[in-house]
Amino acid sequence: MASHAFRRISECFVQPHRPTQMSNQICHLTPWDIAMLSSHYIQKGLLFKKPSTLVHPDHFTDKLLEKLRHSLSLTLSHFYPLAGRFVTHKTQDPPSYAVFIDCKNSDGAKFIYATLDMTISDILSPIDVPPIVHSFFDHHKAVNHDGHTMPLLSIQVTELVDGVFIGCSMNHAAGDGTSYWNFFNTWSQIFQAHDQGHEYEVSISQQLIHNRWFPNDCSPPINLPFKHHDEFISRFEAPFLRERVFHFSADSIAKLKAKANSECNTTKISSFQSLSALVWRSITRARSPPYEQRTSCKLAINNRPRMGAVPEEYFGNSIHVVSAETTTGELVENGLGWAAWKLNLTVAKHNERVVLELLRKWLECPLIYDLGSFFDPYCVMMGSSPRFSVYGNEFGMGKAVAARSGYANKYDGKVTSYPGREGGGSIDLEVCLSPDNMRALESDQEFINATSHSSLLY
Repeated sequence: MASHAFRRISECFVQPHRPTQMSNQICHLTPWDIAMLSSHYIQKGLLFKKPSTLVHPDHFTDKLLEKLRHSLSLTLSHFYPLAGRFVTHKTQDPPSYAVFIDCKNSDGAKFIYATLDMTISDILSPIDVPPIVHSFFDHHKAVNHDGHTMPLLSIQVTELVDGVFIGCSMNHAAGDGTSYWNFFNTWSQIFQAHDQGHEYEVSISQQLIHNRWFPNDCSPPINLPFKHHDEFISRFEAPFLRERVFHFSADSIAKLKAKANSECNTTKISSFQSLSALVWRSITRARSPPYEQRTSCKLAINNRPRMGAVPEEYFGNSIHVVSAETTTGELVENGLGWAAWKLNLTVAKHNERVVLELLRKWLECPLIYDLGSFFDPYCVMMGSSPRFSVYGNEFGMGKAVAARSGYANKYDGKVTSYPGREGGGSIDLEVCLSPDNMRALESDQEFINATSHSSLLY
């Protein structure tokens, strides 16, 4: 990729268009937020095709950037914590370390314009996701604690020969995937309203709830028992990985679900549990561990539907990771339904009582997730969700042709899910594996037979 010229042309900071009384306050972090301080930023983005008939290409780019910046400013009026910075209050005796978001004393969110002399086909045609995609995102390798000195939100617009990539890096201690896509969806909605001449009076579809939720026996701020962030912050460096996007049509997903439920004589196993079971079994076979080796499939799970006091509009983190475990021998010798049922039971057990107990234990012994030790070499981690509204986002260029992610939070066995571009229940999986494990997965007939070619209509 060295022959392709990537250039960062300009950058600026964007402030909320209309500061409110709440946006001048501080925002305390919950246990869910604090646990993310050593993880990477969320890095997700969308690739769009430029309009086919551009008489003045430079004029198109200038107008697009102006509209993106203006609509971002309007959007930040609703998502004002993303324009802030982290601040820490420390005491030495006894040692305590409290992190919060200062929503006022900040330059705002960063906005970057870059160019790359590659085409959409150069990005999407290779079997593996090209490493150059990582350059579409700011905050490369940054951890969330870096939000003390780095913007909590950074937008990078990368212009290709025939396309535009809009990449967003959002601090994961400020919000989770639900919060991330709520921001992206709202930004798109405001952009489109502005594009249609509705300058300021935009009624967004989802009113946000910014009051951070704390358990009954906990009041902010949460003081961590540390003197310095070096005691709990680590910087995980991923080994060389192959990243590949596999497409599963709605028909293929339906067949997997029917097979899993039939094998277990039930109707309770979901489409995503069935697909996750396929991925777990296939990657485990690709790794070829000993039959007695323990293996796990971990799922990022949204607590909002399980918590009466935490609605879908809640902005912040409200996630846990749940895990189904077994031995390699049991996993590969039993069928798809057996593995899917284990995942179903794991998800079903995660209710409000369990969430509150997990929070109680966390408050007794605060844990900051360390990517290097949290995920072992024999686990599969299913991240993100095909339920997020990814392809409903438009910025004057029609529907996106693809979604891609940056370097952040990737390791051998990380699988990120997106809805398929054609909708209807189709799913795309971005799979990260070592080169040897990826080659073995590509030869796994059960897995490959379930995949299909995505219809990229651009």
